[in-house]
Amino acid sequence: MPILPPAPSRAELVDHLVRTRIAGQVATPRENNLDHYRKLANGDRHYWLGLELGDRWADEQDVLAVMAERCGVSDDPNHRQGQDTIDPELTVDALDRTAAVLRKAAAGRQRVLFATGHPGGLMDVHRATAEALRARGCEIVVVPDGLRADDGLVFQFGDVAVLERGATLWHTHSPEPMAAILDGLERAGRPLPDLVMADHGWAGCAGQRGIDTVGFADCNDPALFLGEAEGTLQVTIPLDDHVLSPRYYDPLTAYLLNAAGLLG
Repeated sequence: MPILPPAPSRAELVDHLVRTRIAGQVATPRENNLDHYRKLANGDRHYWLGLELGDRWADEQDVLAVMAERCGVSDDPNHRQGQDTIDPELTVDALDRTAAVLRKAAAGRQRVLFATGHPGGLMDVHRATAEALRARGCEIVVVPDGLRADDGLVFQFGDVAVLERGATLWHTHSPEPMAAILDGLERAGRPLPDLVMADHGWAGCAGQRGIDTVGFADCNDPALFLGEAEGTLQVTIPLDDHVLSPRYYDPLTAYLLNAAGLLG
């Protein structure tokens, strides 16, 4: 795992997020965002990311309104294609809220589970946070052996649960790998996590099961933002979840851990 840079100030981090397109003018186009909002509203469970949304978000304009408020996409319903945005100030606000959750976890020496459906982008964010919490006495939950989901294996790589198929770590939005972990822990008579830090369906499934959950989400993945709006997730952090280099996330990680009192 790389050595993190010194923690940036808020202003420095905002500038970094915009320059690296983690936030600001992100790569995900407007038409892709709106397509996903529409499919979620139409009841396509692939876009619910493990949450049970019922018919509460059947109007895609309601989804757009939440995404404008919590992620920073354009709130103009007539903006149908081209550039869309994530507000970097909202990203840092969410990191500050997450820092409060991590401080609580460290103070209580909680059991914490990390998981990612974006191993090519967010793996080291999770790994560094797990290492910092372990150093403060937290238990990093060990995933049971032999778990399977979605025609793949569910296991841990550097403290982070992932889905593996054909010797490749898999990009997945599915909630099934997290369901396999939580069901496996219960079968083994082991306690469930006190806190989950994850993304995609890994986070949605954990939140839906009633576990305190922090999730990372891109502007084309509205479900976790709706989950936060409804109180199912504690925090959803808006960001482009797979930019050109995973090293671009290092200043974000340093800021988060510093704000949580976990650096040094």
